[in-house]
Amino acid sequence: MRRRAFLPSLAGALAQAASGPLKITKVEAFVIRTPNTAATNEDLMVMYPRGAMTGGVGLFNRLDHASPSRSKQFSQAVLVRVTAGGISGWGECHAPAAPRVHQAAVTDMLAPVIVGEDARDVESLWDRMYSTQRLRGYSNGFYTEAIAGVDLALWDILGKYMGQPLYRILGGKYRDRIPTYLGLGGTSITALKENTAKALEQGFTTVKMGLGKGAGTRDMARVQAVVDVIKGKGQLLLDSLGAFKLHEAIVLGRELDRMGSIGWWEDALMPEDTISYPQLAAALDVPIVAGETLSNRFQFRDLFMNKAVDMINPDICRAGGVTECRKIAILADAHSVLWSPHVSMGTAPYMSASIHLAVATPNCVIMEGGNKNLGPMGNELLKTPLEYTPGFAVVNDRPGLGVEFDEAKLDRIIVR
Repeated sequence: MRRRAFLPSLAGALAQAASGPLKITKVEAFVIRTPNTAATNEDLMVMYPRGAMTGGVGLFNRLDHASPSRSKQFSQAVLVRVTAGGISGWGECHAPAAPRVHQAAVTDMLAPVIVGEDARDVESLWDRMYSTQRLRGYSNGFYTEAIAGVDLALWDILGKYMGQPLYRILGGKYRDRIPTYLGLGGTSITALKENTAKALEQGFTTVKMGLGKGAGTRDMARVQAVVDVIKGKGQLLLDSLGAFKLHEAIVLGRELDRMGSIGWWEDALMPEDTISYPQLAAALDVPIVAGETLSNRFQFRDLFMNKAVDMINPDICRAGGVTECRKIAILADAHSVLWSPHVSMGTAPYMSASIHLAVATPNCVIMEGGNKNLGPMGNELLKTPLEYTPGFAVVNDRPGLGVEFDEAKLDRIIVR
């Protein structure tokens, strides 16, 4: 057969194969933990003691309601594997605490309503999963985190089925890489300044640090120390994890306005204090960011309508996966709001999906996780590493999420 005759016939065969059914046959969920040692629930969870105070000065010293549960020296997540038409796709649920809840939600609630369905119907399957409990009042938390794990796996399958990277299926990419920021460590002002200088030398232009609970002169002095190093070379992002009341945030925010070089102030108020965010955003020049605690487009719609934020940072493995976060990003763009993927502790599906969605949206400016590829849950688990350079994450061109686990290494961190 001549080459010109062969190529059209090959294209036709591929088109015919790509139109066949892709029935979902299996949905699995695996709890992973590093280090994977025998541990009780008491070993895995910690919170401040009941009655703990913020430790500030004067009226800043009050009951601490903003500190979440944490894992003690462990990192945990739930990986989801969906199989359809002989293709397996990987997804992930953000699950640093009580991951067996997510595991049960995936296998007991979501799997029964999608097994037997066509995996190519990604968006309608998302709505089917969300509708399992929406009239019972569920709209966030474990519920949307579990949905996210399945959703990522379905997009991964679709990309592999079509032989295309995720960003291509989403409509193409605006850029080849997305800027990343680096979290600063350091308990002293000297350490913070040294770490900031080191980050700049490595190639980062944006760093992030906490502005703590009950902040007084000490914390603002820490902020000023970092600003002194980074001014004219980059920007400092601040995260307060819901530390302040509105009147306190306005006072501190005006100090930040005077400092300059502040890229954003994240979660200055408690997540439930939605009525105060519009007032805070209107009172300050420093951009106000919220969103990692929100889980669906309806919550973000209310933020935008009330002009409560300048930027948002939804989390792809908390807020329903690629399907929902893409809608959130588009909605943000319609309101002239920028966005940045929040990427907490997790593995490669979490990171890769965030990168793909970031480069496929016009209003994404930066991504968390300047060194998320490092460590026991990062590239160590992969056959082909995700590409990160200081200050940037590079989107890969492999089909789907482009994530292929080393099964032997992954098996070592699965909790049984």
